[in-house]
Amino acid sequence: MHGDNLRFVFRHFPLTYHDKALITAEAAEAAGAQGAFWEMHDLLYERYMEWAQLPVEQMPEVLVGYAQELGLDVDQFSSDLENHTFQEKAEAGYDEAAALQLPGTPTFLVNGRMYPAQQWGLSYRGVDAFVRLALLERYDDPPPQVIDPGRQYFATIRTAKGDIVVELYADRAPVNVNSFVFLARDGWYDGVTFHRVTPDFVAQAGDPTNTGAGNPGYQCDDEITDLSFGQAGVVGIANAGPNTGGGQFFITLAPQPGLDGRYTIIGQVVEGLDVLQSLTPRDPSDPEAPPGDVIETILIKER
Repeated sequence: MHGDNLRFVFRHFPLTYHDKALITAEAAEAAGAQGAFWEMHDLLYERYMEWAQLPVEQMPEVLVGYAQELGLDVDQFSSDLENHTFQEKAEAGYDEAAALQLPGTPTFLVNGRMYPAQQWGLSYRGVDAFVRLALLERYDDPPPQVIDPGRQYFATIRTAKGDIVVELYADRAPVNVNSFVFLARDGWYDGVTFHRVTPDFVAQAGDPTNTGAGNPGYQCDDEITDLSFGQAGVVGIANAGPNTGGGQFFITLAPQPGLDGRYTIIGQVVEGLDVLQSLTPRDPSDPEAPPGDVIETILIKER
């Protein structure tokens, strides 16, 4: 699905309290030496109930039988098992996992970051979103300066339902407005959905994964001022805690003074409040959530 952007690397984690973990890992590697790693791997899982309760001493015979079933060179396979040719490789996988303090199996690491299985669940949808998130983090550092805080900027959020025009407060939040303008001009928001729309609260966008977890790869410090979320149409930068702003933003659908002091305000809707209020309600955690309204692009005008 991700083409050349994704390379899958498998590592063994033969937990010591599973008495057959090491020998089955060795068997998979021995089969792999003959080009049949995944065939042996899958067969071991398929036949798990056949061998799980057997004494360890019987496993070589069982594994050789599987090798014969897969059409492998049985003599070579038997020799590799008997001589523990791949034991060191399997144990190295365990040592690496232990050093990383992995909680168990399966564990997914994407670009060195551990997939949050407890929060996102072990599902294709969750893992795919996490991979897409890593692929989308295409900026290593905060953007260069692209605005003049002394000038006036307007952002036109273009949707199929109409335009939402925002006056940006470059003088009050220069770092975060600069980030927003940079991302808009670079196409970060093109095709992104308003992934979270809670009536009478906020509409949130800016995450190409549409999960609420996406970010461009850098963070911006908060710029808290005396501006208030006390009316509909106030634009703020979403965060996961102090000084963690990135590419996501939200727009209030009703007065939300309770958000004051917690989020950077970068602007105010000056046209298109009716379009804003018509956005499709959506909860990204709901697998049955509607597709949501797409941002076609965000145009920046300087005055």
